[in-house]
Amino acid sequence: MGLGGCIILIAVGAILTFATDWHMQGINIDLVGVILMAVGLIGIAAFSGIARRRRVLLPPTEVVEEDPHRHHHGDGYRDGYGV
Repeated sequence: MGLGGCIILIAVGAILTFATDWHMQGINIDLVGVILMAVGLIGIAAFSGIARRRRVLLPPTEVVEEDPHRHHHGDGYRDGYGV
């Protein structure tokens, strides 16, 4: 589940908790909304922790540029087309 899924869980939980007045026998809709919001917040915390760890653990990449004036001699090709 990514960051978008966590935000959706929080939004659906908030809607169930604060914007509805449904009453179902055996199910507390307010509690379900609070649980969804809590799971969304835990997911965001886990996602940001994993993303932060990925950024820290990646080694810096080294860019090696080839000298454009360097010519290969002795292979029989002057411009790469066999001429």
